[in-house]
Amino acid sequence: MASRSGTQAGVKSALRTLDLLEFVVAQPGGVVAQDIAVALAIPVSSLSYLLATLVERDYLRRDGRRYGPGAGLDRLRRPAGAVSVVDQARPLVRGLVQQLNETASLFLPRGHEIETVLTEMSSQPLRYAIEPGTRTPFHCLAGGKAMLAALDDARLDALLGELELARFTANTVTDEAALRREIAEIRKAGVAFTRDEYTPGISGVGVALRREGEVVGALGVAAPTSRFTDAMRDRIVAQLQRAAATFSAA
Repeated sequence: MASRSGTQAGVKSALRTLDLLEFVVAQPGGVVAQDIAVALAIPVSSLSYLLATLVERDYLRRDGRRYGPGAGLDRLRRPAGAVSVVDQARPLVRGLVQQLNETASLFLPRGHEIETVLTEMSSQPLRYAIEPGTRTPFHCLAGGKAMLAALDDARLDALLGELELARFTANTVTDEAALRREIAEIRKAGVAFTRDEYTPGISGVGVALRREGEVVGALGVAAPTSRFTDAMRDRIVAQLQRAAATFSAA
């Protein structure tokens, strides 16, 4: 049987977590950790752990230094039987592979990174492979760039202020000004491209996914650069944009 002190500590932790969620949800523009600590009288060490855990579980979203409600809270509000982002995107990912025979993936935002949560592989011997659960920075995959471009300016500025633009290949965009110029072009085109920016010899195309106007993830298709012709790129763009439209209309 749990001790009384242990039970009280568990209750205190649960109440502190609920207070934290309620406070963050009530801040329309998000809130920085220091303001949370002061408002709720939570020690910084305890707060850092709580925030990291809630971001990891997707109940909070981190944009730069500010925290806001995450997609996990939306899942809690969703009626029983409602379709999750992953379940809704699964047939779209499968359909992309059937149409293009190139590797297709679903990406979800995870703090300062994106996570590959679904992947369907091409059947071709030479193909791109990425495992579900893989986390990568926003700036080096087409799906990540598509999500950055879909953010409003305030959220984009906050996030870019915190991102480390690490280099993975000679083509990785590591200059913030250059990345911002690329994001402006992605916003105009509605689609993002990468060429040998994370994995040498692999090019990609990505589009953001929206649900009720909110960015919830991205779809991406990646293929060996050696067969990434203009005609092939145009086919991928058309299929991705059709899939994104289908997702938003559901």
